[in-house]
Amino acid sequence: MTEEFIIEGRNAVLEAFRAGKTIDKLYVQDGVKDGPIQSIIREAKKQDTIVNFVSRERLNQMSEEGHHQGVIAHAAAYEYAEVEDILKAAEEKGEPPFIFLLDGIEDPHNLGAIIRTANLAGAHGVIIPKRRASGLTAVVAKTSAGALNYTPVAKVTNLAATIEELKEKGLWFVCADMNGELMYRLNLKGPVGLVIGGEGDGVGRLVREKCDMVASIPMKGDIDSLNASVAAGVLAYEIVRQRLG
Repeated sequence: MTEEFIIEGRNAVLEAFRAGKTIDKLYVQDGVKDGPIQSIIREAKKQDTIVNFVSRERLNQMSEEGHHQGVIAHAAAYEYAEVEDILKAAEEKGEPPFIFLLDGIEDPHNLGAIIRTANLAGAHGVIIPKRRASGLTAVVAKTSAGALNYTPVAKVTNLAATIEELKEKGLWFVCADMNGELMYRLNLKGPVGLVIGGEGDGVGRLVREKCDMVASIPMKGDIDSLNASVAAGVLAYEIVRQRLG
């Protein structure tokens, strides 16, 4: 996180919330329960911000100014879109929706690279969950090579529930998994959501169960998995190939 996206100190954090800044995560010193801290926690709950209670030592490590007063906030570098905005973008282009959904991508470099790929593959937007995921940090913005200015990113509380809602709007979902059907054998046309999991655990069970298809990428080498952003690129371009076909 670069300096402008770490906010520390009670007044600064409270002002950020009240000014409507998007706060990705709030870190509060464990055991501190006075009035100003309670006010900050109340604002965080209103915004549905994730609150982490951590030790003073941890806050000291995170602090850039050394005056955190028991509270540090991580603010998003970019504003989040709504899922509706992504569907609207597809409608305006007269195209069937093509959306990336990312389950547990915690590395900001990977997130930035995937947003860049989504933009170039003509996807209408990216959906990320609130938990176990990188937010739109300065590193993400930089790695996306400008794509973040054009490709909307929505943040949702529950990815599985979002998939259900999008299914009702006619989308179907394919997730990447080594045990899936070879991607070349699948019909990936039409309104589609591509679900990519994080490096270690892949797509979570609840999200995988909501998917209509599971696609695998052919692997010829001696190791068993691709980097998440590369996997996203390979699958996205198979979808592009079929859509062009």
